[in-house]
Formats: sequence, C-alpha cells, structure tokens
Amino acid sequence: MISANNVTLRLGKKALFEDVNIKFTEGNCYGLIGANGAGKSTFLKILSGDLDTTNGDIAITPGQRLSVLEQDHFKYDEYTVMDTVILGNKRLYEIMKEKDAIYAKEDFSDEDGIRASELEAEFAEMDGWEAESNAAMLLNGLGIETELHYSMMKDLTGAQKVKVLLAKALFGNPDILLLDEPTNHLDMDAIAWLEEFLINFENTVIVVSHDRYFLNKVCTHTADIDYGKIQLYAGNYDFWYESSQLLIQQMKEANKKKEEKIKELQEFISRFSANASKSKQATSRKRALEKIELEEIKPSSRKYPYIDFRPDREIGNEVLSVEGISKTIDGVKVLDNISFILGHDDKVAFVGGNELAKTTLFKILMGELEPDEGTYKWGVTTSQAYFPKDSTKEFDNDLTISDWLMGYSPVKDVTYVRGFLGRMLFPGEDGVKKVKILSGGEKVRCLLSKMMISGANVLILDEPTDHLDMESITALNNGLIKFPGVILFTSRDHQIVETTANRIMEILPDGTMIDKITTYDEYLENDEMARKRFVYTANREDDDN
Repeated sequence: MISANNVTLRLGKKALFEDVNIKFTEGNCYGLIGANGAGKSTFLKILSGDLDTTNGDIAITPGQRLSVLEQDHFKYDEYTVMDTVILGNKRLYEIMKEKDAIYAKEDFSDEDGIRASELEAEFAEMDGWEAESNAAMLLNGLGIETELHYSMMKDLTGAQKVKVLLAKALFGNPDILLLDEPTNHLDMDAIAWLEEFLINFENTVIVVSHDRYFLNKVCTHTADIDYGKIQLYAGNYDFWYESSQLLIQQMKEANKKKEEKIKELQEFISRFSANASKSKQATSRKRALEKIELEEIKPSSRKYPYIDFRPDREIGNEVLSVEGISKTIDGVKVLDNISFILGHDDKVAFVGGNELAKTTLFKILMGELEPDEGTYKWGVTTSQAYFPKDSTKEFDNDLTISDWLMGYSPVKDVTYVRGFLGRMLFPGEDGVKKVKILSGGEKVRCLLSKMMISGANVLILDEPTDHLDMESITALNNGLIKFPGVILFTSRDHQIVETTANRIMEILPDGTMIDKITTYDEYLENDEMARKRFVYTANREDDDN
C-alpha cells in the first residue's frame, strides 16, 4: 500500500496540492486524471519520492518495492536491452553483477566463496534464475524482437526505447507500479498486451493516461485531481464521468429545494414577524433559516474547447477517386498500387503500424508529394482541410495567434477570428502570443481552429490527438462524430477510431491495402491477423526511422 498523508505542495504562492489524503491499496489499478496542468505527473513524482512535498508525507508499506516508468530515453544508452530491463529490480541486478565479478577472479579466496554462497542464496530467493526469461517475456510481449534483447540501448529507435523502459518498470513483479502515459508510442498490439498484463497484475498500479479506452479497460478506481484535491471513485473512467456528473446534478437539485425552502421561510418571516400571534412561529422559522446551508458547487477546473466543423457547402456524390498510387521512399515501397473511391458518407480510418505509409498517402492527396505511379482526383464540390503530423513549418514565423489564423480566415475581421480562438481556449489576451512559442497542445488547437474556420467538407487528420489533454480529445471526438462531411484520418486513440469510422483501410507491410466497410472493433474481431500485422508494421516503421 502507498498513501499520501496531508500532502501539500506549493510552487511559489500557488498551492498545487493542499492537504491531500488518499490510500492506494493492493490489487487495484488507479487511473489518475485531471485537467492539463492539474498536477498528475507531479503527483506521481511525489509518490515516487522524486519530488519533495511542502508539508505532509508519503508512506509505503515496509518491505514493498516501488517501480516507475522512466521518461529519460537516453539514460541507459550504455547498457544492453536485457540489463536495462533487469535493472527494474536494482538489487537483483547488483547481485548478478557482484556474482559475475567474484567468479571472474583468478585468485578465488575462501572469503569470495562465502560471499558467493550468500549471493547465490539471495539470488535464488529473488527468482534470479528466471530473470532473463522473465525479461524476455516482457520484451516480446511489447514487440521487442528476440534478436534485439542483447543489443545496446543506444542502437534502438526512440519508440523501441520506450518499450524497453516500460518492460523495465514491469519487471520483477513490483509491489507498487507508477506509470505516466505508458501507451505513448506503443503500437496497437503492445497496448493490448499491456492491458492484459495490468488486468492480471495483482499488486498496486497508479497510471496517468490520455487514452480513455485504455483507462476503461484496466482501471478499477479513478482518482480525480481538481482544485488541488484528489477525489477517489470506485470504477473506471466512464464510471467516474457518469458519477461525477450525477453528483453535480444531485447537488444542484438539493440546492434548488433548499432555495425554495429559504424563499418560503423568508416570505413567512416577512409577513408575520410583526404579528404578535405569529411571532413565535416567525422566530422558529428564523432559526430554521439560519441552519440551511447551500452546497458549494465549484465549477470543474477542466476546460473543454468547442470543436465544431461546419462545412460551407454540401458535398456531392463524387468525392475522391484514387487509382494505382505507388510510392517508394528511401528504397522501400511504402505504397503499392493503392486504389479506392470515396462516397459522400465515408468516414475512413487508416490503420496499421506503418505510420510513414499513411502520412505519405495523405501528403500525396494534399498535393505535397508526387506519386511515383497512379493518379487521384477530388470531386468538384469538395474542399479539404488538412491536419499534418508534422506542423513545424506552420509555426516557424513571428506571427501572433490572431494574425496567424486571420491569414486562413475567409472573413478578415479580428472579432470573427477571436471568436474561433475563444472557443478553442485562447482568451483575448492569448491572441497576441507568438505562435512559435506555443506548447504542443496549443499548436494542435490552433490547427483545429484553422480547419474549422476553413468551412471544408473533407477533413484529413494525421494523428490529431498527439499533445492533447483528455478534455480536448473528448471535444475533438464529439466534433468528428457530428461532422456531416467526409473524413480521412489516423489516430492511436481507440475510442475516436471506433466511434468515428464507418470504413477501415489498413496499409499492409508490403504497401498494399485492405479496404472494408465496418467499424474498428468489428474489423479487429473478424481479422485475427490484424493485430500481428499492426505490430509488425510498427516495428518496421521504427526501423525506418
């Protein structure tokens, strides 16, 4: 068990947390949620001991081992993959290295023999003989192929390093597991494996994630950070949302009844306080009035942008025709004879792990790349808005947010433009911020504002949820569901794909494509090989990078 006791953390004059008391017990998985900037990652650092509190303390059951998903992808560059994973249990790793050093001695003494015997006993007790096989199981489950297990960490791609660090956190059956965004950069197969691992994990897990589907799958409890407090709910993310909304509604209804009672008492007191025969009753009602307290209902610190894509014109029957498109990049054929026709009701999710192939296709359709072979044609009634995966060029200038968006607006009016910015959580004073200094999430909201203001009837989005908080992802999800036009998109957010797409296109490892009119979950359920293909193409994409 791990608990926070009267924890307060002040950053300058601001209290990020104040008098937090919460217990995380064995056998449960806790989803730690809250608005962007609420302090989710900071609280994990407090629990792990990496950050000191202003007041209060963290208590861990004596003898229990805590493991953390580390974020420094270069920390273990001089270690092998296998050693990095085993370092997840530092004591076991130390025993292994000390044993190896003793046995490597040419002048092996009696003292060395005694010490080796002690180490062997502790090693066996810690299940050391199974360490490498257990580490290999974790690595294979996360998609790190066996031939890489004894490679140096510095030779791995960034995405592969993320998986190894996750395996390190999971290694050795830790008593308490702290995971900050564990699904970032994982392919679908690795996420599915991690879900099953955590569902079957018998100790304590505390996880921060923007993936609603993942939280719903693995969490038994939800810890909600709001206004420097942490409220614990039994149940997953959806249960928390329904429960929190119900609680607010109940408080509002209770306050409404109290307000009606207050009005009734005030009217009686006003009418009869000067009446001698009713004075006792008026006095009694005054006392009753003083006892009535309205519930304090704080608005949530969460802020949801208003995302609403409204096309300026209705789309016709001819939307997009793609015929025999092929493209080779750096000697690898990422697209091979791709052909399809879109109808005016299509919402297409491009899936599979080969992100380069999907991005390449989108760039071709937007005229940013020329295909090696094949053609495409947009319908005359279509207009396209594009969300690129790499938007660096968009923001490499000295424009303010208002001026930047004005450049894309059909209405050259600052009030009109600032209306869009306000809905996307850029209040008046933020309009003068320079776009080059914006955070990742702010840049995404700017790009979505640009798409909305365009009035396009075809949306093309390449991983739009990267850098977004839960509230913005939810708002985007709702906006895509409501959009009456055509959508082509990629996303690692399972819930967005499942609730938006009515057609699935999977680009295979050889650059060819499967095209099915179906939902995402149905596609996965009916195609058992899809998961294996996804992880294969994801690993190939990692190698290409």
